[in-house]
Amino acid sequence: MHRRVVVTGIGGLCALGTSAPDIWTAMCEGRSAIAPLSKVALHEFDGIVGGEIASLPPHDLSRKRLASMDRFSLLAVLAAREAAGQSGLAFNDANTNRIGAVVGVGVCGWDAIEDNYRALLLGGARRAHIFTTPRVMPSAASAHVSMDMGLRGPVFGVTSACASGNHAIASAVDQIRLGRADVMLAGGSEAPLVWGVLKSWEALRVLAPDTCRPFSADRRGVVLGEGAGMAVLECFEHAVARGATILAEVAGAGLSADAFDIVSPAVEGPEAAMRACLADALLSPEDVHYLNAHGTGTRINDEIETKAIKRVFGANASSLSISSTKSMHGHCLGAASALEMIACVMAIQDGIIPPTANYRMADPDCDLDVTPNVARARKVEVALSNAFAMGGTNAVVAFKRV
Repeated sequence: MHRRVVVTGIGGLCALGTSAPDIWTAMCEGRSAIAPLSKVALHEFDGIVGGEIASLPPHDLSRKRLASMDRFSLLAVLAAREAAGQSGLAFNDANTNRIGAVVGVGVCGWDAIEDNYRALLLGGARRAHIFTTPRVMPSAASAHVSMDMGLRGPVFGVTSACASGNHAIASAVDQIRLGRADVMLAGGSEAPLVWGVLKSWEALRVLAPDTCRPFSADRRGVVLGEGAGMAVLECFEHAVARGATILAEVAGAGLSADAFDIVSPAVEGPEAAMRACLADALLSPEDVHYLNAHGTGTRINDEIETKAIKRVFGANASSLSISSTKSMHGHCLGAASALEMIACVMAIQDGIIPPTANYRMADPDCDLDVTPNVARARKVEVALSNAFAMGGTNAVVAFKRV
């Protein structure tokens, strides 16, 4: 019998808001925050839409600390602080050796890369910024979270493109189950709204010109967003012993690979990940009430996910409440499933299914209940979060009421 793992705090920032409560409120309102980018140096690449954070909340990070941080690390630290604050956990010399952090990142510190490219190759600079290497490395976010809170347990980064957040949560759960830690801060962070990244996604011809419309017949593609989501994960006995408020239990996780194509998805991988998650959580398909879909808004991804859900849930697929919150905050890559973790936990807490926004036309190939445009009241005992990434790396996490 493995150790039970529970969620005792959540935090997040994205285009919908700069705290988990603000994000959840906006999700429940079905309010899409996707708009033309206004704070990004787009150079000649104008008119693109995205999920952009309007302004960051006040913080006390020093100029020296900020000089060594790329934006994705800063977002991770701010989300982790919020999650830790809600958990009520005190960090001190007596416990920090048993507390760690895992942060999923899809790309890396692209602000630093772009700044140096322009300075060195276009501006004639002779040297790169002294902190370029530590700002760029994908593990920087987890390192900064550990330094900010003095965490000395297992600390590392996870990268699996758009499934990085769920892979990080699953990895953190494993650390607790294996007895290597009592508490882990886990989630994902991403700041991809920079010229070079946007141009690379444009080259794939998958960026939507207007907005993100998952599962809608007139969907036109992905919209990128920035953000971070973090959770305090804790051994059940540890949480109970200190009188913590438990928000949900991480019931299980399922991981798989398509082993098929670097950009095109296959139905078998997502199907296998969902089946493995249910098995790990000791759940049956009929136990699940809400499924937060990967739901990117591309034609092929939404069709493949629908097929996979039907294969796994069978007759119960039609009674599932499904939604893609990417329709509101955009596709935040490594942070996507971490932000969607907030939706799953709060759906369990509040009994509300957040909607799929921007939905206009029914698609016979995506004919499940995707909760179009308007939130719905429903008691949720179990919520599943799907994350299926380029390269066919899949991670599904199950949350349940305690």
